[in-house]
Amino acid sequence: MPLIRKSTDSDTASILAVVNAAAEAYRGIIPADRWHEPYMPDAELESEIADGVVFWVAEEDRRLLAVMGIQDKAEVALVRHAYVMPSLQRKGVGTSLLKHVQGLTHKPVLIGTWAEAWWAIDFYRRNGFTVVPNSQKDILLRKFWSIPERQIETSVVLADGRWVEEQLVASHVRPG
Repeated sequence: MPLIRKSTDSDTASILAVVNAAAEAYRGIIPADRWHEPYMPDAELESEIADGVVFWVAEEDRRLLAVMGIQDKAEVALVRHAYVMPSLQRKGVGTSLLKHVQGLTHKPVLIGTWAEAWWAIDFYRRNGFTVVPNSQKDILLRKFWSIPERQIETSVVLADGRWVEEQLVASHVRPG
């Protein structure tokens, strides 16, 4: 089982290598006007960290296998930039990292991904997440993410059981 730990400054190059290798699966899925090379440049990683994304890594024998960020957004936490090296996908590394990151917060967890990335959506569903209805998706993306309209149009949001439960409770509470 890989070691899961918080990333350090010395992990930057390895994090970018994992993200950019795994992001190749999204080539042709991400709309052409949103795709760029490399998928995540160094400046974007630095910007995400400056914006409060805390990255966690799974490693084995000092080699990074996977990376996943978590970002506190007041009433929710966002899972950000979840990637596993392609040769290690479907071996439980992503699930272990996701469970670890979820365990870092008691807040509802939301995840945004590309609507056409069926494998990512299936992964999160297998791990207990639910696709948020389109009527709420755009609201959530605008409230908690800083992404362009085009990305909002082509994305989905998935929510954990805590968020779903809060929504059910809120829908049954009627003012006086």
